[in-house]
Amino acid sequence: MKIAVVGAGGVGGYFGARLAASGQDVWFIARGAHLEAMRRDGLRVTSANGNLLIQPVQVTERPAQVGTVDLVMIAVKLWSTGDALRDARPMVGRDTAVVSFQNGVVAVDQVAGAYGRERTLGGVASIAAVIDKPGVIRHTGTMATLQFGELDGAISPRVQALQQACEKAGIQCRATDAIQTAIWEKYVFLVGASAMTALTRLPLGPVREDPDTRALVAQIMAEAAVLGRAKGVPLDVDLVDKLLVRLDGLPRDMVASMLGDLERGNRLELPWLSGGVAAMGKEAGMATPANQFVYAALKLYVNGRPADARG
Repeated sequence: MKIAVVGAGGVGGYFGARLAASGQDVWFIARGAHLEAMRRDGLRVTSANGNLLIQPVQVTERPAQVGTVDLVMIAVKLWSTGDALRDARPMVGRDTAVVSFQNGVVAVDQVAGAYGRERTLGGVASIAAVIDKPGVIRHTGTMATLQFGELDGAISPRVQALQQACEKAGIQCRATDAIQTAIWEKYVFLVGASAMTALTRLPLGPVREDPDTRALVAQIMAEAAVLGRAKGVPLDVDLVDKLLVRLDGLPRDMVASMLGDLERGNRLELPWLSGGVAAMGKEAGMATPANQFVYAALKLYVNGRPADARG
């Protein structure tokens, strides 16, 4: 497959590198110091699943240079979705599929709005990975999975082709006939994990082990799950219990990416996570007090570290 990865950060860099190493024709769209480092030194991935160095790497800041591709993977932060979709346009042909592996529950609708439902796949990435320094992706733990599927639930030839490419690359993946459910299940989990690691400035271990913080993460997740069901998404009634079991199985030192952004003084995806739950709750006339609290507690950092913040 010819694949374009728009956003060569933790998600796009890791999975794109695995696909490139397996022989797929992968192009990365990147900018700034990350682009220059990749051009000079290649793309390096450090991971317990096996280190990689892709050198030379096909990387550019000009999507028109790439030409039409079979698949565009959108892997930017949520505030950059509109720009990423515009950047992708020169690479999208009649038969191109576009899949978002971003956080949140709104990106798939943005893809469909830009390119039509007929070109849109839904996607879910589960991984803890960041740009450690320009040109280097650092993967924490061993979890690195992709789920993807057609919006109508069909297991289409293009979904099968992506599954085969991922399997060849050694990527754990699942082609699903219920991608909207998968997107919301990840959203419910991530809203809780991102909120509590960012609020406490601590990894998942202490959060899940203290009874009070564990109860709060469960409440944050429960509010998101109720909203999903209200929107017609068939989420299991015991979903939060299942997600807490999943939380217990993750590395104790694992953190959500929002904590990393907070610590580095970067923008936060808060408006689409707990802020998104609060906004959807208000629109639906449903109370979401825990998520409203998280949003209020962190909102002064949404655009990066405030100028008058200490430290």
